[in-house]
Amino acid sequence: MPGLVHVVDDDESFRTAIERRLKLAGYDVVTYASSQALLEMTPNDEQAGCILLDVRIPGLSGPELQTRLIESGSHLPIIFLTGHADTPTTVRAIKAGAEDFLTKPISSEQLIDAIERALATQRAARVRRNRLDALRGDLARLTHRERQVFDLIVRGRINKQAAHELGTTERTVKAHRQQVMEKMQVHSLAELVSIAERLGMLDPNEN
Repeated sequence: MPGLVHVVDDDESFRTAIERRLKLAGYDVVTYASSQALLEMTPNDEQAGCILLDVRIPGLSGPELQTRLIESGSHLPIIFLTGHADTPTTVRAIKAGAEDFLTKPISSEQLIDAIERALATQRAARVRRNRLDALRGDLARLTHRERQVFDLIVRGRINKQAAHELGTTERTVKAHRQQVMEKMQVHSLAELVSIAERLGMLDPNEN
């Protein structure tokens, strides 16, 4: 499924050639002569798309732009394109989350394969974010006491222990626990623990 490709490169002839190749392949394309030009546009990262980014650009370099985009909360995947690949730059970019690091000149097939991988990564990440947002929404629907019960049972407390810690009866905890399961849309304690882990609620060092 084609998407929007943002091409950032100070070489005008390269931008023109890449734009032509990508449009022939069915993509929408926007080109930028500088990193600053892309930042001023604040591309919509909810749209299917990615960024093709040169490493060496006058002004704000490719890796510096990557840092700015990450700081701004952008989820657009970045594919670096460079005529001057060096290992330290490549490693830093990939560690910072770059989708790929390609060396010019590049064939259309290589380029389109990289873009398709980036778009697939973006789709999968969006599904995960949407699922997490839904789980946070479910969590927000819990009452204060239900949230307390949730916190205790995902940390391994049985109903009797949770009742003792909360100063209530085992029967009351059991009722709250049932409400928690229904509101969080799960059928087992294992599913509930999995949700707590995904939402970052459990410290891996906890007993």
